[in-house]
Amino acid sequence: MENLDTNNSLGLNTLTSIGTSKNRKRVGRGIGSGTGKTAGRGHKGQKSRSGGSIARGFEGGQMPLQQRIPKFGFSSRVNRGSKEINLKNISTMTEVNLDTLKANRIISKATKKVKIFGICELSQPMNITGINVTKGAKKSIEKAGGTIAPIEVKPTKEKFLKTTKKTDKRNSQTKEDSAE
Repeated sequence: MENLDTNNSLGLNTLTSIGTSKNRKRVGRGIGSGTGKTAGRGHKGQKSRSGGSIARGFEGGQMPLQQRIPKFGFSSRVNRGSKEINLKNISTMTEVNLDTLKANRIISKATKKVKIFGICELSQPMNITGINVTKGAKKSIEKAGGTIAPIEVKPTKEKFLKTTKKTDKRNSQTKEDSAE
């Protein structure tokens, strides 16, 4: 309580800015200033010249550290348009498909595939169409009385199917047998 009697009280109205900022050193202002002539840049060399800045990471021609260290990591282009969603994040929704998820801003507009995961107790049934679901999420949805529509798989073209010599022989034999 002694501070109240004297003028040493600290408050927003008693704060001062004295001593908080230093004046910058004015270089190149003559011999008497102590930083005249070369203005603290020393003699010769790239850093003494105007515009003589060195790029970040430059090591005097030696191979820089960021180029010496091996690259690592991998970003799959297959999974760029796919996302995973936790079941508890969409537990309030009744209709779940790509359009409703995009409308509610749960996934971005660029997303093409979605997979729902997680185990959660749902209070209302949920209808899911066109979305992959894990086993645990499927149990939770069906327990609440929801439905999961099977996803239509696009047929693969024959030229992309992997065939072996054994399967080719079997196919040719079955064709001959069926022709007879």
